[in-house]
This record gives sequence, C-alpha cells and structure tokens, in this order.
Amino acid sequence: MSDRCDVLIVGAGIAGSSLAYELAAERDVVLLEREAQPGYHSTGRSAAMLTTTYGAPPVRALARASYKFLAAPPPGFADTDLLSPRGMLHLARADQLAALAAADSPAVRRLDAAAVCALVPLLDPAYVAGGLLEASAMAIDVAALHQGYLRGVRRQGRLVTDAGVTAITRTAEGWRIESTGGSFCARVLVDAAGAWADELARMAGVAPIGLVPKRRTAILIEPPGGLDPSSWPMVIDLDERFYIKPEGGALLVSPADETPVAPSDVQPEEIDVAHAVARYEEVTGRTVGRISHRWAGLRSFVADHMPVVGPDPDVPAFVWLAGQGGAGIMTAPALARIAASQITGGGPPPGLELDPAALGAARLRR
Repeated sequence: MSDRCDVLIVGAGIAGSSLAYELAAERDVVLLEREAQPGYHSTGRSAAMLTTTYGAPPVRALARASYKFLAAPPPGFADTDLLSPRGMLHLARADQLAALAAADSPAVRRLDAAAVCALVPLLDPAYVAGGLLEASAMAIDVAALHQGYLRGVRRQGRLVTDAGVTAITRTAEGWRIESTGGSFCARVLVDAAGAWADELARMAGVAPIGLVPKRRTAILIEPPGGLDPSSWPMVIDLDERFYIKPEGGALLVSPADETPVAPSDVQPEEIDVAHAVARYEEVTGRTVGRISHRWAGLRSFVADHMPVVGPDPDVPAFVWLAGQGGAGIMTAPALARIAASQITGGGPPPGLELDPAALGAARLRR
C-alpha cells in the first residue's frame, strides 16, 4: 500500500528541507532522502557566507530576502546564532587593479595593500596590491540552519531516509513514487535532488533543465604559528581562483575549482588539492605543513547560473527547486518561500526584489 501525501519532496539537503519546513504547517509533506544522513553530498560540505556582493543581481536579491530569517529565525529554530561576523575581502594583485576599481561599490570599502596586510597578516605584501572589504558579510552556521529545518519537518511533516527513488509514475491524481524507503502517492512532486535533479526529472518523464554538477575541493590546514585567524575576514581572489576562510581556529583553503562531473559521491582529486596548496603558498609566501582534512562537494548550475524554482511549464505538478550553484545556503530561506508560495497559491514573499517567474524552468526551454 502506498503512503499518501499532498507534497513529496525528493532531496533533504538545504533546498528540500527548507521547503518542507515552509510547507509542513499547511500541507501533508513527505521529505525523501536517499542517504542515511541528509545533506551528505553538498549541504554538509559547504563553506557558506551571507554576502550581497556575490553572484548576479537575482542571487544578491535572494540573499537580501533571506537575511531576516537567517538573522532572526523563529523561536526554538536553533540553539545558536545562525550568523556570525566574518567579513569578506576580495583580494587583488597588481594586474587586477583595473578589475578591482570596476568592482567597487557602496557595499564594499576599498583598501590599499598596507591596509589589506594589516587586516590579514597571513598575506604576503609582495603579492597584495589592494582589496575590497565587505565588512557586513556573515558566516552561516550551515549545520545549525539545516538541522533547524529538519527538526521542524520532523515535528510537522515526515522525513524518510535511506529512500532512494527507483521509479516514478504519473497518475490521474498526481504521482506514484517507488523508493527503497517505501511507496508514496502525492499530488505534487518537488525535485530538490541537487546534482541528481535532471536524473529525477527524466524518471518522471519531465524534460531536463541542463543541470551540470561541478566538483569543488577544500582542505583544512593550521595557521602559521603566532597568528590567530579568528578575526580575519574570508579572503577570496577577485577572479575567484582561490579562497581562504578562518574555520574553527584553522584555515579552510579552496582552489575554487569547478570541474564538471557526473552526479556522484565526489572525492577530492590530488591535482585539486595540489592547486589549493599552491595558491595558498603563492598568496601567503608560506609553506603548507600538514593537511588535517580534505574533501570535495558538488555545486550544480544551469546555463545562466541562476536557480530554477517553480512548477515545470509542461508538467505543473512537477516543481523544480534546483540549480542553486554556490549560493544555495544563503538563498535557501527566500527560495523555499518562493517555492512554497507557488505550491500553495499564495503571493510572493514580502520584500522580494525580483519576479519569481524569472527563476522558472520556462527560460531554459526557449
């Protein structure tokens, strides 16, 4: 016998769990996760920041719309603050100064080389020519945010783990979904399957959106002796060739790689780890000793690097929540509320500075 619900969401990462949280008070929701632990592939491997200077204008608008929830979530949502002061420093070499000037805006403060090195004494003065500081950028506690959403789902909805989808069938009432965690019937099927979103769509007989999963690598190293990184901003190359983020007294370093891969449980490649080490040593003039941890995660993009949210134009009972790329954590509250309003028929979230229709899959089918 099939378990019936109003809305079945596939994927319990930050996208699926945030939407399930928003819907659970109004709809009977089931959240399916193929892994034993939600967020295993992407959400749990993210070095997330809340910034209004990253990404295209729609992504920045979504970040602004998410700020209120992240800064002041509902009572009891989390046991700790979701945001903490961090700041983001966009770093430039001498050959990047023209691009640095072009990127200047009221949201950032321009720093000369001396001010940059005083702010982050890790950096090599011979490398640094200047920077742009977004002092208001905040670090996001990804685990606290994700677990807050999941707790809410467990209270009002249903979370089923170890439930990989094996078959999807259209029915007169909506959908029948077979999984390793049981059989379900739902009026609405939401595709929040991350890197597997196109694969799930094909199973449902829905045209794919051209999603490309891309591997990103990170390593964790100890800071040089005598240096305390706790007050440093995240440092990101102006052309995003690398970033360095203080993380629990250590330094998280990434070569900002974006290698297209098939959806899978990705592992770090030695060449990408070597690139992370080389770029750290280039910008700091220091040698990496021991790497305490290394990992890789998936970031998925469509052609225009914008999220895909809302009912499919050809199959309205199939709802997309995919393609968040590198901004999925900081935009999750806004994207979840947009998707929830489209499913329930409510109006767009208040304060949203873009037309939700601009995020629909129709733009990718033209």
